[in-house]
Amino acid sequence: MANKQIDDKQQNVTNPAPEQQPASAAETNFAPIGAALEEAPTQFDVERAIKRQKTLRIVKDVFVYIFLTICAVLAFLPFYWMVITSLKNEWEYRAITPTFFPTQGVVWKNYEIVLSSTDNSQNNFGQILVNTLVVGLLSTVIGVIITVITAYAFARMNFKGKNALFALMLATMMIPGEMYTISNYQMTRGWEWNNTYIVLILPFLVSVYYTYLLRNNFMQIPDSLYQAAKVDGLSDFGYLVKVMVPLTAPTLVSITLLKFIGTWNSYIWPRLINNDESWQMITNWVTGGFTDMNGVLYNGDVFQWISNTESLTTLRMAAVCMVSLPLFVLFIFCRKYIMRGVSKSGTKG
Repeated sequence: MANKQIDDKQQNVTNPAPEQQPASAAETNFAPIGAALEEAPTQFDVERAIKRQKTLRIVKDVFVYIFLTICAVLAFLPFYWMVITSLKNEWEYRAITPTFFPTQGVVWKNYEIVLSSTDNSQNNFGQILVNTLVVGLLSTVIGVIITVITAYAFARMNFKGKNALFALMLATMMIPGEMYTISNYQMTRGWEWNNTYIVLILPFLVSVYYTYLLRNNFMQIPDSLYQAAKVDGLSDFGYLVKVMVPLTAPTLVSITLLKFIGTWNSYIWPRLINNDESWQMITNWVTGGFTDMNGVLYNGDVFQWISNTESLTTLRMAAVCMVSLPLFVLFIFCRKYIMRGVSKSGTKG
């Protein structure tokens, strides 16, 4: 054992461990350069990735705007076709090759003929316009009041069976509207309400969807405001008028506009319930036949194939433009209120 230890010591003396040589001055000077070279590719990759992301974002935005532009053109095309058709003559409209602009001259007389063809008949445009305005305004005002009171009752008041009644009311939205039309027709016929403003107004007063929309908006208002109003001595009606209604003004504006537009566009119910043309709505007037009775537009040998009693599509398109113009202007000026009211009522907080 002792001999083995002596041999190990002699071996260590004979083969000493290699000593670590100190770094030279050149290696010490080039060390920062090497570290910089190692970091340089990393920084270059980051910059390249940022440029790639910007490029991809620009390409994505370009494709999105192209897609939205195509959708906008497709949505606007029917309105454009309606307008240019109302400004064409019947010969150009019935041509085999359609034109996207009146190539044979703009015929503004189409609108004049539409108005003059109903002034001296039972289907009077002025009377029908009055019917539509009266029904639209009254049904909208009364309907909004009913919607506000009903939504407030379901949102703030506590009574037995409130949730069950509200669920039952929502379940009625699953029933097709045609079934309501049949039952309403039988009821109003039994009460002999035909050819009156009452029968035109009643079906448009209640809307379950608008009640649900406004109720969700009311529930977003914190309870602390209701408690503070009660401390100040406000009644439930005062709290509704002075607090709830001002805070939900965008939704109320959108409901008012949408109800008026729905009444203005109603067609089936007025057509079904009234057998007197003087009680029709303006959408029923549009579907009537518009003819060139006096031969003002089409006379002579060129247009001899067009009869004075034939319904002309260009005149009908002119009538549609006249009916659509008020709604188009209303939507252009009030679209932000409609979008804000509908979007706000579907979110919490």
